[in-house]
Amino acid sequence: MTPEQRNLMRLRENMRRQIITREADAAVRDLGLQLNPQERARFESRYVQERRKVEQSLRQQIETERQKEIPSLIQQLRKEFQIDEPGKSPVTKPAVSPKSGK
Repeated sequence: MTPEQRNLMRLRENMRRQIITREADAAVRDLGLQLNPQERARFESRYVQERRKVEQSLRQQIETERQKEIPSLIQQLRKEFQIDEPGKSPVTKPAVSPKSGK
C-alpha cells in the first residue's frame, strides 16, 4: 500500500471515529445523562461495541439478500447476452445515435 493510500485510510478511519464520537455524545445528551469523564468513556466504549454489532448484523442481512438476488440477476444477464449460435457475438441492441433520427 502506498503512503498516500495509508494516509487516506487513516483519514477515513479518523472521520469514522469522529462521527461515532459525535453520535455517542448526542446519545448522552438525548438521554439527559450527567456522566463524569470515566462514565462517559465507558458509555462511549459500550456505544461503539453495540454499534459494531448492529453494523455487522446489517452487513450479514445485506449479504444474505444479495445472495438471494444474484441467481435471478445472472439469469437476466444470461438472457440478455444469450449467444444464439457458436461463433456469433452476444445479442445486444445496437445503440441509437441521437443524430441519426431513429
